[in-house]
Amino acid sequence: MSDYLSIHPENPQQRLIAKAAEMVRKGGVIVYPTDSVYAIGCHIGDKQAMDRIRSIRQLDKNHNFTLMCRDLSELASYARVDNSAFRSLKVHTPGPFTFILPATSEVPRRLMHPKRKTIGLRVPDSPIVQALLAELGEPMMSVTLIMPGDEYPLSDPYDIRAALEVHVDVLIDGGHCGLEPTTVVDMTGPVPEIIRQGMGDFSA
Repeated sequence: MSDYLSIHPENPQQRLIAKAAEMVRKGGVIVYPTDSVYAIGCHIGDKQAMDRIRSIRQLDKNHNFTLMCRDLSELASYARVDNSAFRSLKVHTPGPFTFILPATSEVPRRLMHPKRKTIGLRVPDSPIVQALLAELGEPMMSVTLIMPGDEYPLSDPYDIRAALEVHVDVLIDGGHCGLEPTTVVDMTGPVPEIIRQGMGDFSA
């Protein structure tokens, strides 16, 4: 049975954030709200927790996880970013964007795209996620919370609890989230390429 933590979306209670972070450090799988949709995540170095997420979502081994980062300085530890890309990232972070970038040697091989050696990174504009990442002191591996066979992510905390409370360790109720995932932007080429149009407007 998971811990169900009701956390204020604008003013997260530090005691509850600390409890959630400690569970993640111990290998727990966490469901949490972002600035776009609910996500399911775990500690960056925990292969067993990652395999649990794959099982819950029924993902194959080639499905990319996203690294949730606090800011661009953290992001730069895990991705190679030239000056042009950095300027673009600075304009669009924090926000509902996932950026595909060349991975550095800091990234565990199991997190990279097996052929392209890329990693998806994002800096969410969410007080809950920012507080959680600050407490952890490092990024968190995540994927969107879309259940097998569903077209849209789960957005209601009560529906999420009914579906997942026996499968995850922590469930943060931060209120309803939307149904629209992030915009995914491939930054590996000379010109950024939108490969999934979602909530964010990259042209802005």
